[in-house]
Amino acid sequence: MSKDTSKIVEELGLCPDFKHFYIENKDYMIKDNLSKMLCDLLCEKNLRKSQVIRDSELSEVYAYQIFSGVRVPERNKLLCLCMGMKLNLDETQTLLKCAGYSNLYVKLPFDSIIIYGICKGLSVPQTNELLYEYDLETLG
Repeated sequence: MSKDTSKIVEELGLCPDFKHFYIENKDYMIKDNLSKMLCDLLCEKNLRKSQVIRDSELSEVYAYQIFSGVRVPERNKLLCLCMGMKLNLDETQTLLKCAGYSNLYVKLPFDSIIIYGICKGLSVPQTNELLYEYDLETLG
């Protein structure tokens, strides 16, 4: 069961004290760290880490450090992993939040191309080509 984020924000604004708010909403808060969430998604989607790393176009050592929790990736590198895992937009946004990054925002040209790539199932190289075509920074 989930609760819409805007509903939780509304409740927070109306709540007389944080303790009551927290007790009511603790089940809806993100508890896992990034590496745990990534590993859970691997299992849930029956993906092989080695294939995801190849598809993400990241350095093998760097990617394994992300999965093990040794490193927190830059936003663009995390997006590469999300695309390598073929995550949907909601899953990608959740991982971005978990890592402390801003959500993809459709009014930003870079982000809109990333959203398009995710929704259309584009690979990292295909997305990079599109970014390059519009004179935007590539994923790396």
